[in-house]
Amino acid sequence: MAARERVKLTDAAVGRLRPREREYTVWDSRVAGLGVRVRPTGGRSWVLLFDAGGHTKRISLGPVSTKTVADARREAFRRQADPEPEKTAGNAGTVPLFRDFVAGPWKQAHFDRYKPSGQDTATVLLRRQLLPAFGTKPLDRIAPAHVRQWFDRYSRTAPGGANRAIDMLRQIMNFAAACGHVATNPARGVRRNRRPALTRFLSREEIARLHAVLDAQTRKGSREQADIIRLLLLTGCRRGEITGLRWSEVCDGMLALTDTKTGPRTVPLGNRARAILDRQPRGGSPFVFPSPLDPARPRGPHLPFWYRVRREAGIEDVRLHDLRHTMASHAVMNGVPVPVVSRLLGHSDVRMTLRYAHLADRDIETAAERVGQAMSATMGT
Repeated sequence: MAARERVKLTDAAVGRLRPREREYTVWDSRVAGLGVRVRPTGGRSWVLLFDAGGHTKRISLGPVSTKTVADARREAFRRQADPEPEKTAGNAGTVPLFRDFVAGPWKQAHFDRYKPSGQDTATVLLRRQLLPAFGTKPLDRIAPAHVRQWFDRYSRTAPGGANRAIDMLRQIMNFAAACGHVATNPARGVRRNRRPALTRFLSREEIARLHAVLDAQTRKGSREQADIIRLLLLTGCRRGEITGLRWSEVCDGMLALTDTKTGPRTVPLGNRARAILDRQPRGGSPFVFPSPLDPARPRGPHLPFWYRVRREAGIEDVRLHDLRHTMASHAVMNGVPVPVVSRLLGHSDVRMTLRYAHLADRDIETAAERVGQAMSATMGT
């Protein structure tokens, strides 16, 4: 075994280990071959090197969060004294099923630490995709070809959803590898679907048509869903931030959102947005837009109503999320500085805002014509 720098590992010292640009391992001076592997993602796991028939074998003893230094040393001594269990560790009888691993170790280590919105997303992905596809398989029987077939099939109908699902599967299987259940991650070689650039936003004429359709739908009795769409356009909020909005988050002419993608934030409200909120009935529900079936829960984030509205407005290529793009773009075109728009949207990095702050072609053409007229006047032509 090659010489390695060793230190006396303690629980406090292991807790202070921080990720670097590349993966690295810190080796214990008390037990030869025992170390802590630290990944760039922040994941830390116990590893053990020992001699197996003339060659060095490396195995994982599980994530650091599941063992103290003393526990890891005891297991290392046991494995070095009797390496035979490793020969059968890959058998289906000792490797948990995907569904049991997800419901047990992975849930405790990852799912329980998610924000409520993240848990909702993960639950949907598990229930609709990952558990039906892999739930009954032992972790070490999930092959790369199986993952690829599932991903390709899902990508045909929902490329964005397939990307989110493969990201989650990759994380689960990385944790399975850290726990020693699989040697390699079967999802590692799957490339995410390329997504089109986010360039779609509504022109002034399209906004006017959209409002006309929403007014007509309001008269037909669909006021609540129409008001949700109006708020998305007026505030630039994400869909879940409005459909899950609580009355406790509406105060003093602004929204004090407690659970967003980037953490708590405040959203100032204009007069029209305040008027929309003021006309919502205040019943016994804590939510501004409660579920019609259970007022104790918010309305679901899916709004089939939108598909009818956009068809009637002649904007069938527009997604609900494009209303957020529209708010950002029109704010910039009306002279609002990009850093201010970034604060309004709740972006942690202003570079994210630049993806939304597009200028309309018509406005560019108008500006070019205005400059051309000024130059012509100056040149006396």
